[in-house]
Amino acid sequence: MTEFTYQEFTTRNLGFVSGDEQSRLRNACVFVCGTGGMGGSAIMTLIRAGVGRLILADLDAFEVSNLNRQLFATLKTVDQDKAQATRDQCLQINPEAEIEVLGAEWPDHVDRLVQSADVVINGTDDLGASLLLYRTARAKGRAVIDAYASPLPSVYVTTPDDPMPEERLGYTKPGTIWNALPPEMRDAAAQAEAEYVLTHSSSRHHVDLALAGEVIAGTRSRMSFAPMVIMAGTLMGGEALQSVLGRPHGADYRGWFLNPHTGKVERPLPRFLAALMRPLVRQQMNKLLAS
Repeated sequence: MTEFTYQEFTTRNLGFVSGDEQSRLRNACVFVCGTGGMGGSAIMTLIRAGVGRLILADLDAFEVSNLNRQLFATLKTVDQDKAQATRDQCLQINPEAEIEVLGAEWPDHVDRLVQSADVVINGTDDLGASLLLYRTARAKGRAVIDAYASPLPSVYVTTPDDPMPEERLGYTKPGTIWNALPPEMRDAAAQAEAEYVLTHSSSRHHVDLALAGEVIAGTRSRMSFAPMVIMAGTLMGGEALQSVLGRPHGADYRGWFLNPHTGKVERPLPRFLAALMRPLVRQQMNKLLAS
């Protein structure tokens, strides 16, 4: 059996990072909530970069429908707990990694989990869980790495001093309790995010709008395609590494979109252009929801 050493495992990282920076990665801790599509891709980036400690949380088990995009989903892991199966495979890459796994109980420990981590990655698609993560991260002084529910890969970084998504997109009210959200608020959040994505990116040109309307209306599961999901998760993992290394982030709290169809990065529009676009986007969304 081949002997594993951390030094040999990470030797080809050198040049992209210094020896001291690699040691920083080895001693770092990242909390990833949601280990499926984008979360799983981010985790793969982190574990192969040599991050020494991970905290993984997920409520679900892998399903056959996850095989099209989730890196830790295989026929062997279908029906297995996502976080545990992900941990097992990560240890096949770096057996020295320390990996804590949590399931549905993670909200009960969120203060400790966020406090323990250098940075948080939001890989969950649940609004309540996201609210809890962001609010706790702000209180503990941690950045959150996230991506939009978008047909194009995206990434954004929210520091404790930045407006949280619920604030800048305006879909919650003061005093909103994270685990007692009415259905209308969940719908409002989905529509606000969709409006942002359609306003600030060319996503509408790269997806079936009729099916997208069903997703926005909540009558269809979110569409997910391997290239887009894996690229987004890799971008998220990369921003987490920047955070751990103390390097400048490539994204801010507004984020940006990567368009692999055109080979371009699409950044948020200036406010006056966004204000002009927004009524047109809302009109288009209303048509989709009515169809």
